[in-house]
Amino acid sequence: MQQGNGLQDKRVVVLGGSSGIGLAVAELAAAQGAKVVIVSSNAERVQKAVASIGREAQGDAVDISDERTVATFFSKLGPFDHLVFTAGDSLQLHDLASTDLKQARHAFDLRYWAALAAVKYGSPYIRKEGSVVLTTGIAGQRPRKGWVIAASVCGTIEALARALAIELAPLRVNAVSPGMVRTNLWQNMGAEEREALFASVGKSLPVGRVGEASDIAQAYLFLMQEGYSTGQTVVVDGGAVLV
Repeated sequence: MQQGNGLQDKRVVVLGGSSGIGLAVAELAAAQGAKVVIVSSNAERVQKAVASIGREAQGDAVDISDERTVATFFSKLGPFDHLVFTAGDSLQLHDLASTDLKQARHAFDLRYWAALAAVKYGSPYIRKEGSVVLTTGIAGQRPRKGWVIAASVCGTIEALARALAIELAPLRVNAVSPGMVRTNLWQNMGAEEREALFASVGKSLPVGRVGEASDIAQAYLFLMQEGYSTGQTVVVDGGAVLV
C-alpha cells in the first residue's frame, strides 16, 4: 500500500496563516516536521505567529490582493511543496437589497482573485508530488438568507479547484469547505452576540457544537499528504449541510 507523502522537512506556504484556520494549519504542519512559511498582510501578526510556532517557521508580510507583489514574493521564495490559501476578511452578510456591491467586489478580490494570483505565481515553484489547498465554505452548498455574496464566492472557489486540478495536472488542487468555526472571521459582531450565535448554531448541529480552527486544519493536512485526491472539496461542517 502506498503511504502518504508526509510533511517532514516539506516546505508549506500558508497564505492567511497568521490567524484562525491558517494559523492552525501552520501549527499542525510544523508539529509534523514541516518548514512553514506564513504569509499575511499584517506584519505584526506574522511575527507573532512565527514566534508562537518556533522551529524553522518563517514569515512574510505580503499584500496578497496586489498581483505584482504576489508574483515578486513567489519569485523570491523559490521551490516549496504545498500551497495553502486561507486568507479572508470578516463576513459581510446582508440581504440583496442592502448589499453594497463595492464591498461585494472586495470579497471576491480577496477570496477569489487573490487565490487565483497565488496559484498562478506559486504553482510553478511547487515540487513534484506537492499540492494546492484552497478554502471555500458551506454557504456554496447550503446558502441562507442574506448569504448571496458569501455563497457566490464559495461556489466560485469550488469550481476553481476543479478547473485548476485539470489545468495544472499532475499537480493536485483541492479545497476545504468549513462550516461555522470559532475564529476572528466573526469579529465584526459583538462578543455577546457572537457567543449566542455559536451556541445556537452548535445546538442545531449533529455534533452539538461549532467547529474550532484545529478541527478544520486536519482536513488541509489530509489533502496535502494523502497524494491521490484532486479537484475535490472536503466538507468539515459538523453536519450542517444535513440539517
